[in-house]
Amino acid sequence: MLRIGGSVVASPINPELIAQYVDVLKKLKKQGHTLVVVVGGGELARELIGVAKKIGLKESEQDEIAISASRIFAQFFLKKLGKMVCSEIPASLKDVRNCLAERQMAVMGGLKPGMTTDSVAALVTKEIKADILVKATNQDGIFNKDPTKYPDAVKIDHLTIKELSNVFSETKHKAGIHQIIDPEAVKILRSCEAKIVVVKGFDPNNVLLAVEGKQVGTLIDIM
Repeated sequence: MLRIGGSVVASPINPELIAQYVDVLKKLKKQGHTLVVVVGGGELARELIGVAKKIGLKESEQDEIAISASRIFAQFFLKKLGKMVCSEIPASLKDVRNCLAERQMAVMGGLKPGMTTDSVAALVTKEIKADILVKATNQDGIFNKDPTKYPDAVKIDHLTIKELSNVFSETKHKAGIHQIIDPEAVKILRSCEAKIVVVKGFDPNNVLLAVEGKQVGTLIDIM
């Protein structure tokens, strides 16, 4: 299970990085891995949420617009991967299962209002009983506090999912939420057995290292 943050490939849109991720996915597929990729909508999604708020749309409607943005970025991957991946963007967990039965790879964005793409990745991880969930983000891993605000923030190499709650700034979902792992996703992941690794996504090779079990980013144990 690979979760590519919109902060990595979509804020701003980075065609070269998307192409590099496509190469990594091709390599993982050729190695025999079954893959699901969830792509976030990044700044575009948040900008559209801002517009939706200004015109008075409900939060669920704001979420629907953000989901559409995430699926646009998923389309870039899908089209570039061609026949290696399921030809449609999954809109449900059933669609994910069907895609994996067809091509052993699916690329998707959001699913439904009230659920971030982090939560989607967590749900899919649970549904397919994934061995590993790698989240590619704009940071080197998880820190004891926000490194963009605090110069003395310290990177954490290894922690449990219970300890992860201590570094949250938000404790519940809201449209446009932006932090290292959405708190609702963590609630889902507590019932999974997958290893979770958070890596810096601007180097797609970090994903390969995480899958190979190398020390990279932050490892989260489900305990």
